[in-house]
Amino acid sequence: MALYLIKDLDDDYHSKLGVWQISETEEELKSLTSIPTDELEEISYIKSESLRKQKLAVRALLDAMFEEKVYLSHHDNGKPYIENSAMNISITHTNKYVAVLLNDTEEVGIDCESLDRDFSAVEKKALSEEEIDDLDDDDNRNGQLAIYWCAKEAVYKKMSQYNVDFAEQIEVEDFRLRDEGELRATFINKDGYQEELNLEYITFDRHVLVWVIE
Repeated sequence: MALYLIKDLDDDYHSKLGVWQISETEEELKSLTSIPTDELEEISYIKSESLRKQKLAVRALLDAMFEEKVYLSHHDNGKPYIENSAMNISITHTNKYVAVLLNDTEEVGIDCESLDRDFSAVEKKALSEEEIDDLDDDDNRNGQLAIYWCAKEAVYKKMSQYNVDFAEQIEVEDFRLRDEGELRATFINKDGYQEELNLEYITFDRHVLVWVIE
């Protein structure tokens, strides 16, 4: 069982974070989950073994985070929800790790990426000119880009809106790359209304994990 982390976050919203390291075979993951038959059949149709294992690892993590059996489903926009619980949920997965963020009352967002990926395309795809100017011109640059990307993905998941322009609608304040830290972001709605958001991030095992609750 490769449960990496389950912790109650130190916030005012009773949030819970869970992380699972995918070290099992596909069959071992199946044996660890109480996944419903119809969901297991749906996963079996996925061609990628890596993606199948990620989906199964999410279910194993949910089993570890909930005392009762939960039924995971998705809205039309892809946002996950738990059919038999009012708990808000956000999910992220990479080839090596999956993570889940839960909250009783607030919409949440979480994203994880491997720092071994090349994030150079993020500059043109998702950053404003001001954010690009804040980047370092050294070895930290790729790590900064990874955090920018994860932060904007986490905000996007929390806000759950269609056709969001990451460069224009999600602004992340300048930060210095550390092992863990806090971030400030602004989400600009299509009508111009701005929402201020607080995020946190940690880096571990060549991965970065960012989440937003408030």
